[in-house]
Amino acid sequence: MSEEGFENDESDYHTLPRARISQRRRGLEWFICGGWKFLCTSCSDWLINICRRKKELKARTVWLGCPEKCEEKYPKNAIKNQKYNVFTFIPGVLYEQFKFFLNLYFLVVSCSQFVPALKIGYLYTYWAPLGFVLTVTVVREAVDEFRRYKRDKEMNSQLYSKLTNQRIPSDMVFLRTSEKTGSCFIRTDQLDGETDWKLKVAVSCTQRLPALGDLFSINAYVYAQKPQLDIHSFEGTFTREDSDPAVHESLSIENTLWASTVVASGTVIGVVIYTGKETRSVLNTSNPKNKVGLLDLELNQLTKALFLALVALSVVMVTLQGFVGPWYRNLFRFLLLFSYIIPISLRVNLDMGKAAYGWMIMKDDNIPGTVVRTSTIPEELGRLVYLLTDKTGTLTQNEMIFKRLHLGTVSYGTDTMDEIQSHIINSYSQGSFPPPPPPQLKPQSSAPKVRKSVSSRIHEAVKAIALCHNVTPVYESRAGVSGETEYAEVDQDFSDENRTYQASSPDEVALVQWTESVGLTLVNRDLTSMQLKTPGGHILTYYILQIFPFTSESKRMGIIVRDESSGEITFYMKGADVAMSTIVQYNDWLEEECGNMAREGLRTLVVAKKSLTEEQYQDFESRYNQAKLSIHDRNLKVAAVVESLEREMELLCLTGVEDQLQADVRPTLEMLRNAGIKIWMLTGDKLETATCIAKSSHLVSRTQDIHIFRPVTTRGEAHLELNAFRRKHDCALVISGDSLEVCLKYYEHEFVELACQCPAVVCCRCSPTQKAHIVKLLQHHTGKRTCAIGDGGNDVSMIQAADCGIGIEGKEGKQASLAADFSITQFKHIGRLLMVHGRNSYKRSAALGQFVMHRGLIISTMQAVFSSVFYFASVPLYQGFLMVGYATIYTMFPVFSLVLDQDVKPEMALLYPELYKDLTKLLMVALTIRTWHWLMVVAEFLSLGCYVASLAFLNEYFDVAFITTVTFLWKVSAITVVSCLPLYILKYLKRKFSPPSYSKLTS
Repeated sequence: MSEEGFENDESDYHTLPRARISQRRRGLEWFICGGWKFLCTSCSDWLINICRRKKELKARTVWLGCPEKCEEKYPKNAIKNQKYNVFTFIPGVLYEQFKFFLNLYFLVVSCSQFVPALKIGYLYTYWAPLGFVLTVTVVREAVDEFRRYKRDKEMNSQLYSKLTNQRIPSDMVFLRTSEKTGSCFIRTDQLDGETDWKLKVAVSCTQRLPALGDLFSINAYVYAQKPQLDIHSFEGTFTREDSDPAVHESLSIENTLWASTVVASGTVIGVVIYTGKETRSVLNTSNPKNKVGLLDLELNQLTKALFLALVALSVVMVTLQGFVGPWYRNLFRFLLLFSYIIPISLRVNLDMGKAAYGWMIMKDDNIPGTVVRTSTIPEELGRLVYLLTDKTGTLTQNEMIFKRLHLGTVSYGTDTMDEIQSHIINSYSQGSFPPPPPPQLKPQSSAPKVRKSVSSRIHEAVKAIALCHNVTPVYESRAGVSGETEYAEVDQDFSDENRTYQASSPDEVALVQWTESVGLTLVNRDLTSMQLKTPGGHILTYYILQIFPFTSESKRMGIIVRDESSGEITFYMKGADVAMSTIVQYNDWLEEECGNMAREGLRTLVVAKKSLTEEQYQDFESRYNQAKLSIHDRNLKVAAVVESLEREMELLCLTGVEDQLQADVRPTLEMLRNAGIKIWMLTGDKLETATCIAKSSHLVSRTQDIHIFRPVTTRGEAHLELNAFRRKHDCALVISGDSLEVCLKYYEHEFVELACQCPAVVCCRCSPTQKAHIVKLLQHHTGKRTCAIGDGGNDVSMIQAADCGIGIEGKEGKQASLAADFSITQFKHIGRLLMVHGRNSYKRSAALGQFVMHRGLIISTMQAVFSSVFYFASVPLYQGFLMVGYATIYTMFPVFSLVLDQDVKPEMALLYPELYKDLTKLLMVALTIRTWHWLMVVAEFLSLGCYVASLAFLNEYFDVAFITTVTFLWKVSAITVVSCLPLYILKYLKRKFSPPSYSKLTS
């Protein structure tokens, strides 16, 4: 396969459209309330789909090393987070602007000035503000889009040839690996959220080839089914035609390497079968959408209310005029004269404010590395009600650390591990072998129980942990790994620096690393044996007779080994306490200690053993092999045979492993909860793991109960379980993705209503599309603002579906960060992002919006009084530039200085997150400034300077002789006092009798 096969090309693609279900009101009311916008959107979507000519997904045949034999054209392999292309940018941006009533209204008003009978002033009076608004918007969108383009280009310019420990760029069939076993481990946490490593197997035909170059000389092809959403299934065939007879191999999911997964061991060679929009990861990603903030939507509704007031005022003026002459023309002229009630400058001020908020966020030294990728929704950070977070890599580091060993009577923590090490050294100090076990003369039940010493119990426990696992030690090869030396033998040393462990679960790696730290080291393993190294350097060999792998149903794994030196056969088993409590001998401490460790957020495993005689094992082996040959109910029969061994096992120990949390996760989640934000954890990981992290991160407080939603498959089961859940109060909910699907299918409204009452919700085994679906459900049923935060490719759909998407730029890649509206480097930064910047952005924009409308009402009131005095004439009070200047240069600087205002210091906002829920109302800018900034004073003087300067340049608009008199000064002063004093008194009285929550903190 050529290097070009892995090259990422620049090209845009669009993912498959998602069906959207919405209930719309019909008739005149529906049309007035926004139906016209829905119709326009539907028509534009229809035109886009017609123009796009989406190609049907098909199965394909891919020839090895012969791209010229491919007849079909397939998508180029590129990621694309851009919203537009060269042709759709201008139409798309204009549509996004004019779908708002505010801008559409001003477009109509501006166009009316081309009609001579309706013309009121100069064209620039209306077109200049509108043009400025559109220019600012287009430039801002162009900058955002160009940044996305540059980030995508950087990602798409990477070249791949032989994959080793890096992200797989496209969906492939696994042909060859440098590992002698013909298999390798891959990490899939960025695709499905699962922390377990997956074992992938190379196609045996290509793995057996003598040299790597032979891949290009054989005549072979891969047949692959058409691209599908399901990341857990695949059907295909591999055929080699130049052998006699022809080789045909069936391909399944274990022969595939999906895009966004990472090769964790060795190097791999594959043939690309799906690229670009046809890869599994992209098919599970929704289209990026243009996000509109709730503040913008509210202002749009307020604009409609102001328009109705404008129409009513114009009708009153025409009525008082007596409907004389062409009254309908006068009505339209009054609509134009009072149009400043609806301020076009509102969009300019808000958009510039948003740009300022984004700049402040990125320049904040307390949250370094934060990037604002979507500059249109910073206020959303201050209005969030639901936070939906990923687990792996977001709340946790996915790094397991052994924390606790409990033997029943004695417990060892991180500070007493040296005692275990000294016991192990003593156990092996007398020779290269451990002390022989006591001979089994009689069955244990009839023999008197002899209490073992602590030292022997520790030795037995550590040996069990070192043997009962599926971990393989790997030593880095010092010879080259290309060409004929691909499988060259090297001298493997057992040095700690050269050894790494591979396993399907990070928990198992943590356990084996711990046994190494206390002196018993796993140095080698193959399919039939494993070797341990004692503290003295001696090698102990154990033959692997049987392995019973961990499954989500059994919740345990077991292994039968034979000691080479003594010939003793031992059955070791470890698993979850719920599964092991009925298997081990009676004890009075296991349940209590498991509860204690779980409350600390530790993942517990119970370890047990059973010694077998040769006869017992031979009997078991014959029954086990016979069960494996069964055609009917094979799994049930095999499980029954294994369970015959799982009786009265000797309990050795209880282990506690901690999945390390990200820095300051606990105080951050506590802060968000106090701010009134409900937190949902959506993860692709196992139920037990998700529950442990929910406890350790304090997502669920120690005093709260947890209701684990039982697996349901039918409507009746879902109904019963929902009724059981309804009877619980103030408890957290844990539910799996499969059960969630069933509940949403039959009882969507009831389930969401119950879940929203929970203080915390944990959804485990969630696919990427399920995560996005949950976000949309919350938006649809609650109408509240949602925020999604994640770090992996499997979180992109959720991030793009939420009202506000936050990506964490972690060690596992930048997919989530690139697709998000805001990018942060650590989870703890979300606290300051919301409590300080989100709150300030929302309060400032709210004040800004209210004052700009207040300013428009003032000039419109003056116009109404002027027209009333002069016999209701539709003549403008101010001409030309003065009207434009009033809405822009004369008042813009003091108003815009509101973006610098803050009611409390950032430290106070973080200390008292309850302030996040608070929002004050605006009376007047000068009377509502809480913290004066020197730039605010500069803005006041700058505005005054602009006014004084215009007296010289625009003297035809001003009566300079009157302005310079004392009469003018005292009249202006009197009007200002009369206007401001009542408002100031009202504000003082309100603060006196009903002070805002932050006033106590600022005193």
